[in-house]
Amino acid sequence: MADAKKGGGKGGAKAPAKGGKPAAKGGAKAPAAAAAGKGKKPGTETAHREPAVFATASAESLVAPKDYAPRLKRYYEEVVRPKLIEEFGYKNPFEVPTIEKIVLNMGVGEAVNDTKKATLAAADLGLIAGQKPVITRARHAISTFKVRENMPIGAKVTLRKTRMYEFLDRLVTIALPRVRDFRGLNPKSFDGRGNFAMGIKEHIVFPEIDYDKAESILGMDIIVCTTARSDNEARALLRAFNFPFRQ
Repeated sequence: MADAKKGGGKGGAKAPAKGGKPAAKGGAKAPAAAAAGKGKKPGTETAHREPAVFATASAESLVAPKDYAPRLKRYYEEVVRPKLIEEFGYKNPFEVPTIEKIVLNMGVGEAVNDTKKATLAAADLGLIAGQKPVITRARHAISTFKVRENMPIGAKVTLRKTRMYEFLDRLVTIALPRVRDFRGLNPKSFDGRGNFAMGIKEHIVFPEIDYDKAESILGMDIIVCTTARSDNEARALLRAFNFPFRQ
């Protein structure tokens, strides 16, 4: 009886110990695994294992090469300039008129009721121009139109050199052909000093604007400033750049 009790005591002592070891091991691992996985969102394991998949393009790959020149700039030097010299008989190559700058202006009448409209318009204009625009503000208060002084009412941007030629290329080859019921540009829209102005009723004709994401359809003014001394020279310059003037 004593031996049985002793054996039972030994067995009773050993059984919980043996049975308790796996439980202890399993119990120690489970909390650690839970702690390791706590706070993780599903699908984040791949991001930690393969970071190369989510790598973005470096800043160096987005910089244009040093010898880069816009297509229309090369076209001006190779085709437009010799054509104008032959037509007007310029003796000095520096006399040949060229495009100096392009000014884009967008007025937002809805900004009177909601000032955020001007910010959204400036964002769209920045996509079109490839350059950060400036928000224009009212200089004087006009009670008839509910305009207060210094209220944001639009945006504008001035393009020169490379960005100017790139915008001009997109304007002539992509945007103007997408204008509804387009019948050509008015050949009389010059100011007498060689500057040309035109208007577009829908800014969504530019490929940078997604029609489904556009808050509203806005109009914009485009002013092409040249170094021409007369309207005839400026008109010939823009015709050489394939501006679709009406006959």
